[in-house]
Amino acid sequence: MSSSAKIAVLGAGAWGTALGCAMVRAGHEVLIWGRNESVVSEINAGRNPAYLNNISLEKDLTATDSLQKAVSGARVILLVIPAQSISKMVGDLSAIIDNNQIIIACAKGIEQKSGKTPAQLISCLVNSENIGVLSGPSFASDVARALPTALTLAFDDMARAKKYADLLSSDNFRIYASNDVIGVELGGALKNVLALAVGAARGMELGASAEAALIARGFSELRHLAVKMGGNRETLSGLSGLGDLVLTASSTQSRNFSYGVALGRGEDIAGLALAEGVHTAQIAGKLARDIGVEAPIIQSVGDVLAGKLTAQNAVRQLLSRPLKAENE
Repeated sequence: MSSSAKIAVLGAGAWGTALGCAMVRAGHEVLIWGRNESVVSEINAGRNPAYLNNISLEKDLTATDSLQKAVSGARVILLVIPAQSISKMVGDLSAIIDNNQIIIACAKGIEQKSGKTPAQLISCLVNSENIGVLSGPSFASDVARALPTALTLAFDDMARAKKYADLLSSDNFRIYASNDVIGVELGGALKNVLALAVGAARGMELGASAEAALIARGFSELRHLAVKMGGNRETLSGLSGLGDLVLTASSTQSRNFSYGVALGRGEDIAGLALAEGVHTAQIAGKLARDIGVEAPIIQSVGDVLAGKLTAQNAVRQLLSRPLKAENE
């Protein structure tokens, strides 16, 4: 870590609170912004039971419901709100943001309406060189409890990525630098869709072999699509692609995986917390079709969520596809 900084964390959910804890441990002055007054009060009292059960938060972590207070004077702004809410947040920030502040998008997703990633959505707020993306294999509860975690931070400029990776890292929160913003974003967004597919396989009790096949073939789709959209192949094989997929598609701690399990079991999903992959699946399938990338697993997930297919029929369709060379 190079120096102390004031950091604003916009979003008081599990991931925003966990990142706030990590930033305090890295020696920074941290202020979390949240809309819900009761959540803000709980964070100031040392916990966030609505999102992180009974995990004790860092004692120097504070929260506010004033967006202007949170971002005023902040050197770095961590944007930790769902991808589908970023457009509205852009409007809220436009009058109070400093063009020279650093904004790091920490959400994983693609906006359904526009097909844009979080970094693309916030590009109107600050200079492009000041936009970063943080992603990788991480559960909020692990980070909040200071368990070892490794992530990727991408800026267009590698020197800037290294500077802020160093600034935000600590002993148990290690950040690796990248200059592949789009690759890091797409790895984080698309793996959520694949986690839904693997969860559905678990729910249908198709076995560990089928789950492994979905992860491997799904990763091939993820990589082909991300590379066609401008990402680097090496990025997708790292923390923000393969690493994040392995974590998210293998644990019920993942909301995407758990949502998929419920789909596979044919359970009522109306009361489940909505997973980000649900929003991303259909727009990801559309993007694949538009640029000519074959992505049958991603598109099947979108069709199931849209009610065009049952999970069982989606499996039958995938199994009836023509065999071909593995690397095609």
